[in-house]
Amino acid sequence: MDFSLPPMIEDVRVRTRAFIETHVIPLEDDLDAYDDHENIRLDLLRELRAKAQAERLWCPQLPVARGGMGLSHVGWAAMYEEANRSIFGPAVFNCAAPDDGNMNLLNLVGTEAQKERWLMPIARGDARSSFVMTEPHPGGGSDPTMIRTRAERRGDKWVISGRKWFITGAAGAEHFILIARTSDDARKGLTAFLFHRDQPGWGILRRIPIMGPEEHGGHCEVAFDGLEIGDDNVLMQVGDGLKATQIRLGPARLTHCMRWLGLAKRSLSIAQAYIDEREGFGIRLRDRESVRIALGEAAHRIEIGRLLVMKAAWKLDQGERARVEVSMAKIHVADTLHHAVDTAIQLNGARGYSKDTVLEWIYRYARQARLVDGASEVHRMVIGDAYASQGDGLWNWGH
Repeated sequence: MDFSLPPMIEDVRVRTRAFIETHVIPLEDDLDAYDDHENIRLDLLRELRAKAQAERLWCPQLPVARGGMGLSHVGWAAMYEEANRSIFGPAVFNCAAPDDGNMNLLNLVGTEAQKERWLMPIARGDARSSFVMTEPHPGGGSDPTMIRTRAERRGDKWVISGRKWFITGAAGAEHFILIARTSDDARKGLTAFLFHRDQPGWGILRRIPIMGPEEHGGHCEVAFDGLEIGDDNVLMQVGDGLKATQIRLGPARLTHCMRWLGLAKRSLSIAQAYIDEREGFGIRLRDRESVRIALGEAAHRIEIGRLLVMKAAWKLDQGERARVEVSMAKIHVADTLHHAVDTAIQLNGARGYSKDTVLEWIYRYARQARLVDGASEVHRMVIGDAYASQGDGLWNWGH
């Protein structure tokens, strides 16, 4: 059993780490580098993206023919972890949510015409995108079968009515993937549609204020009242919306974990640098047994998370859905991110609670991890159902 990275992936990992250290992390200390929602300023982002493209660190999730790096899921895991050692990193390499998952979905299931119109502008960095699924109660959230937004056939168009919320990136997106109900069939009742920001019949009601820093474009509440979409902008087939959602969200949940591991590792590195220098009561913090135990526990959890992520990534590369493996990684890494940054803040004391480091940014961001792309409770049910049906067969080494 070989846990080493193939040379090509190791090269990408090393170059990504060097890029982050040289070009991105230094910007975090510059208050002028941030926009009003605590993300990187868009003009700076454009400059860094140009540098990333020049160094062939761009769109790792897309094939080379589409302007990407053609990496496997294992390759994503190695690169994304290094990319998110900076809070700005994933956006620089065009592997941040929601564009990351949307590009992967469009590349996998879009027609050639749809890829040219809807995928390639995102891949080039000319447009951003959003995935429009979650709804207010009593609509769909973690359970997409509860979706109430409807698409009704009128002549040669689909007419959309309904409401969505917590739509990530909507205020800055041009391209949207919408999940709406086209029938009441339990498995084939949803359909995925593509639409552009400039089309009439929809609008953003509000940008929802949230606890943490935001992705570009925020988290929005959106209303549909007569948006018209033609058959050429149906993604996959009518009734395949649930399938499209599953294709998108499986890998997207895992890429969240890949990125979160980078933030967890960065948190510990900030803590380590501080305790190496800080003294109290005649002893350096690093020499206190309780401090070493705290760091050891966090490092232990991070390594478990890395192994869970890599196993799930490997299974995806074998063509498997890896649903249980992704759920296991999602639960563990979400908890690990919070634990790691909480530990780092505690060891930094008041400095960690201040804005003198990015720890408080990461801490506020970390709380969403147990909610996004399926709450932890939902993933525990997935694992529990798998164990109920498979028993000891749940634990296997693959084939």
